[in-house]
Amino acid sequence: MPKSINQKAKLLYIQKFLLEETDENHPLTVNEIISKLAGYGINAERKSIYDDMDTLRDFGLDIICTRGRSNSYFVGERSFELPELKLLVDAVGASKFITNRKTMELIKKLEGCTSKYQANSLHRQVYVKNRIKNMHESIYYNVDKLHQAIAEKKQISFKYMEWTLDKGEKVRKNGVKYYESPCSLCWDNDNY
Repeated sequence: MPKSINQKAKLLYIQKFLLEETDENHPLTVNEIISKLAGYGINAERKSIYDDMDTLRDFGLDIICTRGRSNSYFVGERSFELPELKLLVDAVGASKFITNRKTMELIKKLEGCTSKYQANSLHRQVYVKNRIKNMHESIYYNVDKLHQAIAEKKQISFKYMEWTLDKGEKVRKNGVKYYESPCSLCWDNDNY
């Protein structure tokens, strides 16, 4: 068979299909894989798909084959199991220092760790009594900067801020800049 233009990408597309669209309840048959590849302008034969599955297994992808009239394939073990993803989604949703916008972004990324079918089960809402989500996204980046300063044994500087009645911010203590050497971060009562 003459090689098509996208032939080099064939293995990558097969991996993409398996990771995004399969789980134990939603396998793909060889014919479905061939059809999906054709949608990207890639020609494939059954035998080449079998060889590609072996290559992906050798690379470390846990591909399970269900033998039958038409063999079907799905990804078995993943970096995160579904219950672990649910736990992480709940923790992100319940965390009050992560903004609503960042919560949705993180959950979307966690959904990418499983099939599109199992990702639907991650659309959960954990309700925490008296929980108000942070409105300030800078906390997400500030925590990262503090971790980095601790790891690099560097000093940080900051100014104390406070909210005004019109929901704006203003500097406290006449804008005095403080310099500190952080040694660790503490998590207490859902706050850093």
